[in-house]
Amino acid sequence: MKKLALALAAAAALTAGSYGAAKAEVKIATVGPITGQYAAFGEQMKRGLEMAVKDLNAAGGVNGEKVVGIAEDDACDPKQAVAAANKLVGEGVKFVDGHFCSGSSIPASAVYAEEDILMISPASTNPAFTEEAAKKGWTNVARVCGRDDAQGVVAGNYLADHYKDGEIAILQDKTAYGKGLADETKKQLNKRGVKEGMYEAYTAGEKDYSALVSKMKSAGIKAIYVGGYHTEAGLIIRQAKEQGYDPQLVSGDALVTDEFWKITGDAGQGTIMTFAPDPRKFASAKKIVEKFRAEGYEPEGYTLYTYAAAQVWAEAAKRAKSFDTEKLAKQIHGGTFDTVIGTITLDDKGDIKDPKYVWYIWKNGTYGEM
Repeated sequence: MKKLALALAAAAALTAGSYGAAKAEVKIATVGPITGQYAAFGEQMKRGLEMAVKDLNAAGGVNGEKVVGIAEDDACDPKQAVAAANKLVGEGVKFVDGHFCSGSSIPASAVYAEEDILMISPASTNPAFTEEAAKKGWTNVARVCGRDDAQGVVAGNYLADHYKDGEIAILQDKTAYGKGLADETKKQLNKRGVKEGMYEAYTAGEKDYSALVSKMKSAGIKAIYVGGYHTEAGLIIRQAKEQGYDPQLVSGDALVTDEFWKITGDAGQGTIMTFAPDPRKFASAKKIVEKFRAEGYEPEGYTLYTYAAAQVWAEAAKRAKSFDTEKLAKQIHGGTFDTVIGTITLDDKGDIKDPKYVWYIWKNGTYGEM
């Protein structure tokens, strides 16, 4: 991790000539799955923070201080997330742009609350992340992505509109994100008067889903909804196609990564998933997207959300004229911010007001809005 931290610090110092040797510094960090099976998302977050730090420093820093970026790895593991959070406390970090997995963000948020550190997640969608913080009176938590109770309504409505009782299997990976998303989808599906044919849990990280696939095939399942990540979802649909079984795969935002197609190949054709409208197409992101592409990197998935979270922190710090978490929280909760993902307004819990979800589809190795 030291190498990653140094790389980010180096990126932050590209404009160091405008800062004196005694220039004050403020440390910010991103934490996500830099290693492990979800490392594609950790790379998105690391890239997003690197660019944000570079741009903030090019504009003179924040409140007269140079911004130094740090990347930490939690591998989407709750225990490792808490360890990473405690490490950042020791390093004097003022703001955490993370975590990625809800199962990491929720336990890590307790560390940040205890140590009075602001946390804005670019990707954690489980409602409990902000709901539980609000119940405990924590003001240090926010996110710039939507919630699963909004995403699940969209997915549940689609399934109810296109399939009948017994034709749908709802699968979940037992994580805070996967189970949360699957349950919200099931809730809306059932509210619409449609009953799923199967509800099954699987273990993230497994490689062989042939028995589960056979069970769904025998049950006449026509649509598989996966509450989980691209790795397992990709294996499930690939193994289904290998059995001559051709169900419709439906899932959420964790499938919005090119890594999905690397797992599925042509078996991923026609897979659909919910996500917010692609910010790469927004006028607000045009210049930043061009900068990423000039460096040979495509800012997909949560890259721009990580950048946006840093923008919210920086603007809140400027408005508050402080890095004090309580003062920043007053600016963030109920505040409106212009970001690369558009103009967003956060409510008193730190959630985006009126989040939008649309459908994406995989075709010939790429994904795009339907």
